[in-house]
Amino acid sequence: METKHEICSPFLPRRNALRKTSAEIVSEARQSLRVQSTLRPFTPRDAQRQLFGRSSARTERDNRPPSTFSLHAQNFDASDSRPSSGTRLVPLDHKPKFPVECNTEDPSKTFPKPPTDPAEARKGLVGSRTRLLRAGSLTTLPPLEGHTHVKERLNAVPGQKQQSAKWVSSADHTTVPRKPGPRRTASESRLTQPGVDSGPTECRAERKTELVYGDNTTSTEGNAESLLWNDVIAPLLHQLESVAAGGSEASLDRLCDLCDGLHGTLAEADMLGRRCKRRSGILRTLFRLIDLNSARLNLHIAKLCLALCVSGNNLLNICKLIFQIGRSESNDILFQNNSIIDLLLDVLCNEDVPASGEALLYCVGTLKFLSGNAAVLRLLLDKNCISAAQKLLKKLCIVEDTNFTIAGHILVQLTATLRNLADHPESRPLFVSFSILPELCLVLRKHCKDQDVCTNISRIYSKLSSYSECRFALAQTPGCYQLFLELLSKHHQKQDLVVRILFTLGNITAKIDESRQQLFQCNSCMDTLLGLYNSYQRKDVSPHTPLQKCVPSSCRYPASSVSAQEADDVLVKLVRVLANMCIHPAVGPPLANNTTCLQLLMETLELRSVQESEELMVNVAATINNLSFYQEEDSPITRNELTIAKLMLKLVLSSSMDGMLEATRVYGNLSQSRDVREFIIQNKVHRFLVTLLDSKSAEMCFSACGVLINLALDPPSRACLSLEGASAKLVDCLRDLGPGDWQLAAHVCQAMWNLTGGGSETRLDTQERESLLEMLTTYSDEEEALKWTENEDVRDFHRACWESQFLPVAQKLMTGLQSPGLTA
Repeated sequence: METKHEICSPFLPRRNALRKTSAEIVSEARQSLRVQSTLRPFTPRDAQRQLFGRSSARTERDNRPPSTFSLHAQNFDASDSRPSSGTRLVPLDHKPKFPVECNTEDPSKTFPKPPTDPAEARKGLVGSRTRLLRAGSLTTLPPLEGHTHVKERLNAVPGQKQQSAKWVSSADHTTVPRKPGPRRTASESRLTQPGVDSGPTECRAERKTELVYGDNTTSTEGNAESLLWNDVIAPLLHQLESVAAGGSEASLDRLCDLCDGLHGTLAEADMLGRRCKRRSGILRTLFRLIDLNSARLNLHIAKLCLALCVSGNNLLNICKLIFQIGRSESNDILFQNNSIIDLLLDVLCNEDVPASGEALLYCVGTLKFLSGNAAVLRLLLDKNCISAAQKLLKKLCIVEDTNFTIAGHILVQLTATLRNLADHPESRPLFVSFSILPELCLVLRKHCKDQDVCTNISRIYSKLSSYSECRFALAQTPGCYQLFLELLSKHHQKQDLVVRILFTLGNITAKIDESRQQLFQCNSCMDTLLGLYNSYQRKDVSPHTPLQKCVPSSCRYPASSVSAQEADDVLVKLVRVLANMCIHPAVGPPLANNTTCLQLLMETLELRSVQESEELMVNVAATINNLSFYQEEDSPITRNELTIAKLMLKLVLSSSMDGMLEATRVYGNLSQSRDVREFIIQNKVHRFLVTLLDSKSAEMCFSACGVLINLALDPPSRACLSLEGASAKLVDCLRDLGPGDWQLAAHVCQAMWNLTGGGSETRLDTQERESLLEMLTTYSDEEEALKWTENEDVRDFHRACWESQFLPVAQKLMTGLQSPGLTA
């Protein structure tokens, strides 16, 4: 009996067994602890393109910027000559002295009096002042007029038609001849501003002529700019207005070509940006074209306006204009054929959040829309969009911000753009090289209350953590595990956020052993995870919940109100984290002794069915299997082993092959106990295990053999197994699967050794015995055993398994079968 006990070891070796070869290490992992995997949560795309989707936590009360608005030429500022300094002038402390002497006898000769008649105040220059104070509208922007010799110069511009000396008014498209107007007085000059509508047509024409063509510069550069303006730019602007007045469909193509020609001319002359002294005249002409309401033309206009470095309200409106165009998927092709994306990325890199926050919002919102298109997504990567996003992230992180203000709104758009970029395989090295993943952790810490920002970042992590380089970059971010746990606790009711953070943690703990321990050692790790487990358990599916009292108050959150499928999705990811964590030798024992954890797992098996929650049931069984690897005499698993064995029957008797496999593995560990072995025989589970040997699945046969090894320790159980034909099926299994899997072949030989009582008795007929001896003799020859393996790396592994696991037990079995006196 002592010899038999030494040879007939249980299926599962103890943790302190020596492991000398790589084959034994792999074998141990195969027998017991197993990493769990699951599918990434699916994120449906919004049906419509808008700043904030239907699932957004933002409401109108949160000052949420609109996704729809009307935009016309009158919304733009007429003058955009230079950016505002933002500095107010200090009032003078003294009274100014007038340069003229005060005439006390006739004060009217010294100081002009305002008109006393109200009717008179509404005429002349006062009317001009009234128009000046209005918002810059389409009708008040003056047409560009030129010198009388422009007509001759138009003939010298290639591709341009001759124009008459009459000009088109922007108000009613009527022609107004140029007439010399009266010279303005000093007071009129003080009341009017350059480039702004200020009076009758005749005065405007004279003033405009002086502004555009007056040469006040003495430098060579100024003269050259004036000549270029008079000879090329002014005629182009005139053609833009003339073609726009035509209103035909063919004129849109001509307008787009003219905009491109104007852009090229300004670029060649180095007059883009704010270097052009007459840029306000160019902008006025471009703004008037916006009312033609052509997406293609507006994109050309926007590109030219951004190249001219518009600022303030004009920058905001241009970004809104581009945003409007990008809202329609049919316009995505326009962005592919236009360099506007480069200018949008420049806005991200160069504009400050406090000064141009709303413009940045609509700019990034456009990029979010475009990144949903696969072709444009490729273009964004080529233009280094991730680098621009990283620069904006850094600026947003230093902005003093509260919840639901402009920085938070921008982050929603930016993180959604990065979420789309993460879909492309070539983006993943860029996320690592530009340190986007650690940067997003900083954003999470600062905006931990913003559910939209947190959800978008969790989507990025759930996508990228499936890939090794991104997973390691995230795992090495200091404090990320504690941050994730805090987010889970703070937003425990937001299912789409919770499920993605858990999926990310599951990916990290599946591959990185150090991460399992680091996560477990975080403050309130198990309280947070078990509290979520209890919250999403869906106890309403059963009339009684006997295990509720076992959950301590520190692990309780309010019950989740999500659907059954959403609750199961959370538990699948959460249980996977538990299963992966307990693989670490420093985490497994305390987790196996956590009564609350085991009770929640058992409760899930009791409340759920395989038909409605197959993946969850399989993951729970795998977690219990991992925990049972660490069972001790007084552990919670040992105390509840019969209850667990009973719950496993739901999986064994189901139609789920994965469920059967995991339940069989659990029985392999639990069957070390005599009570569990008796339970298996009494409930006829051994019949099912013998049947699994016909599955032709190496994994299924391996697990079934493990249970049979333990069952065959008891003489009564051997008789039951023999009646079910276990020996014949084991021989067939060895013949069919043994040469390709020497770990499985070793298990089959061990089961046969225990089934025959270690050679002291035999339950094989003569044919089975001779067939088995012939196979064992062949398989014991190294050349014959390894001739099926061609790959050298796999060949070394198979040789190690063959030498350390199969050969010793096969030789002992051969010796026992060849003993004299054994009869059939």
